[in-house]
Amino acid sequence: MSLLSTAMSSTFLAHCRTLLGDTYVLTGAPDMAPFLTDWRGRHTGHALAVLRPGSVQQVADVVRACVQWSIPIVPQGGNTGLVLGGVPDTSGQAVVLSLARLNTIRETDALNRTMTVDAGCILQHVQEAAAAHGCLFPLSLAAEGTCTIGGNLSSNAGGTAVLRYGNARELCLGLEVVTPQGDIWNGLRGLRKDNTGYDLRDLYIGAEGTLGIITGAVLKLYPQPKASITALAALASPSSALRLLALMQDHCGASLTGFELMSSFCLDLVVAQFPHLPRPFAEPHAQYVLLELSSSESEEHAVGLLERAIGAALERRVIDDAVVATSVAQSRGLWQLREHIPLAQAKAGKNIKHDISLPVSCIPAFITQTAPLLEQAFPGCQLVCFGHLGDGNLHFNVAPPEGMTNEAFLANQDAVNRVVHDNVAKFHGSISAEHGIGALKREELARYKSPLELKLMRTIKAALDPQGIMNPGKIL
Repeated sequence: MSLLSTAMSSTFLAHCRTLLGDTYVLTGAPDMAPFLTDWRGRHTGHALAVLRPGSVQQVADVVRACVQWSIPIVPQGGNTGLVLGGVPDTSGQAVVLSLARLNTIRETDALNRTMTVDAGCILQHVQEAAAAHGCLFPLSLAAEGTCTIGGNLSSNAGGTAVLRYGNARELCLGLEVVTPQGDIWNGLRGLRKDNTGYDLRDLYIGAEGTLGIITGAVLKLYPQPKASITALAALASPSSALRLLALMQDHCGASLTGFELMSSFCLDLVVAQFPHLPRPFAEPHAQYVLLELSSSESEEHAVGLLERAIGAALERRVIDDAVVATSVAQSRGLWQLREHIPLAQAKAGKNIKHDISLPVSCIPAFITQTAPLLEQAFPGCQLVCFGHLGDGNLHFNVAPPEGMTNEAFLANQDAVNRVVHDNVAKFHGSISAEHGIGALKREELARYKSPLELKLMRTIKAALDPQGIMNPGKIL
């Protein structure tokens, strides 16, 4: 893609100001700064401008202008991504197209259990709007106060309720997308069944803005549960956690909503960085599982299910101990232990992060085989292992040995990735479960995807975005 001359850049930006208004074309460094650095602070890019359209038509108009001037586009939602998918490179040739102003909840159909929203809607606001109609939108993750629906769909976000409700892909019935040519595809259909050809919706979900810009979505809603019960179980090993998962599923069925594994090191890290959070057990344990049950019947029903399951787990010595939250505040405190792990990591220093998925049955073997390999290669490194065991997703992060600087340890990132990702491949897993590929994992994807898969992906990219202007350098 050829570089723009100064005169052409000025002409393009003047046209954008005509389309959007001066206020919504940001070119000054202080104004653009929040849009150019990723959430983890690992990368700061450069951009020709940050464009902030206020309607779907304005998005389409901007895309057409970018096509005319051959300007790359980096779509951005809440900028909470972890793989450099929503920030530009350092060339300064791209525009960041922020969807933050597209934040209207267009329609709620409580009888059809659907909500139609703009892509820039904050996830938490969607959750609250659903609750106001007596419904539940179950997607839940740590960044829900700032991440947007468009970003959630573009990365096929997971979160803590995937075990019961599925990823973002399963929670979306229809999409509205601006294509790389500036056309608006209206696929906002609230249908559970629609067998009329290729599923374009699924093509755009998880594509990280490389095939088009999601501007709206029809989301699935569910009945609000009558009660939710949270418990924290202490146990000896990941194998015990797997046994507990099977036991809970046998006893509780679809009522089991969340099942989160956390190592002792994770909780020690959280308590060290956030000493006000609760310490549920007097004695330390090797592993912990945070689990949640939701009942459509009553709190009494949920408590009965949980008590019987926990009792069976104690009787069979699957777990060593357990605490059950008896109030909303206690439940929130237990969940904060899990949700503060990434925040505690950030406060403690840099980590080499891995967002992997494995067959659930393979997770204990993966952990017990991979941890010694990392210790052998990088003596003293510290494993921050936690995640959504119920759906096979681990955040398998590696922290530096005590006394080693972040910079010195991060220089080993490729070698650490090789140990972890090679073992993921050995167990037929994936190097990205819910964070996406972005620019950070692009080379890793090329290493582990088959040549045929990569060829098919490139064929789709070339067919839909022949100019290559949509989020270039991401995924492929």
